[in-house]
Amino acid sequence: MFGFLRRKRHPLIGLAVGDITRQRVDVVVNAAKSSLLGGSGVDGAIHAAGGPAILAACQAIRDTRYPDGLPVGQAVATNAGRMHASAVVHTVGPHYSLSEDRSAQLRACYTSSLAVADRLKAVSVAFPLISSGVYGWPVKDAIEQALAAIASGRYRHVRAVTLVLFDERTYNMALNAYQAGGYWC
Repeated sequence: MFGFLRRKRHPLIGLAVGDITRQRVDVVVNAAKSSLLGGSGVDGAIHAAGGPAILAACQAIRDTRYPDGLPVGQAVATNAGRMHASAVVHTVGPHYSLSEDRSAQLRACYTSSLAVADRLKAVSVAFPLISSGVYGWPVKDAIEQALAAIASGRYRHVRAVTLVLFDERTYNMALNAYQAGGYWC
């Protein structure tokens, strides 16, 4: 009897403007606070859209695996509650610093989230632009870090990754970086 191994390959990268909580994908990635218990921005929107099931799952993770909070750059999965997605992958982005290069931590948010999504056998994943809001990461660099991290991975299941951006200006910046970086797949 012969079996076939599914070859790992790079996912296709897409860009969109909109509400990440309304994306029709297998996995939505949450730019979470370390506490995993909700917050503002994307984190608050995902908790609000998903409802109490996400909060309960996050509390269980805090109670069992991460009592001190999820470390920066790591990722964990929960159910998606009332959202269209089947799961939410939570990751904690770094705060931007002028005195310390934290870009590897930012890229780790994307790669660790994609690894978790791949273990869940997700085919499609939607990301926000991690750390570009209240964490102060310059938008242009956040876009470049995101695209480079997403394009660097090879996955068995993940085939499509959408970077969901919050406005047309950010979308246009991402589109320029996308085209300049040769991310056409």
